Amino acid sequence: MEQGESIKESVIREYREETALRLQDPELIGAFTFSIYKNQSIIQEWMMFTFICKSYEGKLTDYCEEGELEWIPLENIKNLPMAEGDREIYEHVLTSKAILYGAFSYTEGYELLEAQLDPFNN
Repeated sequence: MEQGESIKESVIREYREETALRLQDPELIGAFTFSIYKNQSIIQEWMMFTFICKSYEGKLTDYCEEGELEWIPLENIKNLPMAEGDREIYEHVLTSKAILYGAFSYTEGYELLEAQLDPFNN
């Protein structure tokens, strides 16, 4: 996020910078805290806000500094390599309209230690 920017303004800007697409009315679907532990101490911590958006303007860029961009069919998302907590987030996003709040704890090797999710029954 940039100074003075809302999280919605941030997702629109970041998405446009990385894809050349302008999101049309993205909706917040999740807010999460991630904590990375080494032994019993937190060595990293951050927040992530997850949005869903069903429409956009523009043409997908051919190059992105963040990595290769491609459209993935929804039914194939579960087969992608990702952190175990991300699987729970995707499952929620693809099956519910409620906002999900959560906290994930990982080892420094990104092994999931604990996931606290609210609502628990999506």
